[in-house]
Amino acid sequence: MAKKNPIAAAAKKMAAAPVSNSTVEVKAAETKTVKAEAKAEAPKAEAKKAEEPKKETAKKAPAKRTTAKDIKTSVVVQFAGKEVTEKDLIAAVKKAYTKKGNKVGDIKTIEIYVKPEESAAYYVVNGIGADDYKIEL
Repeated sequence: MAKKNPIAAAAKKMAAAPVSNSTVEVKAAETKTVKAEAKAEAPKAEAKKAEEPKKETAKKAPAKRTTAKDIKTSVVVQFAGKEVTEKDLIAAVKKAYTKKGNKVGDIKTIEIYVKPEESAAYYVVNGIGADDYKIEL
């Protein structure tokens, strides 16, 4: 259902009522007042709409996550005047593992346990290790 226009209703009342000149001036002033009030209400309604907080539709880009491949690492063990890097340990484990008759291509995991007090490192390859899986540092 359509809303009634207050200005149109006031204009109909004015047209229907027989009035003198002074009354017409009052009615005209009332009509102008009604029009002015209607115009004043419109900006207020728009201002209220403008004051309402707007929902942000733009999504923020997620922060870039670093993966293990992105991080460069280095491990160095220092003891008794010696220095052994992670790369040196891995190379020594591969060499010792192949001397036992195994292939480097069969290696899936390597775990190395460094024992500086013994000047040695013990290793486990693919979950299998033994006392003879030892390298001297």
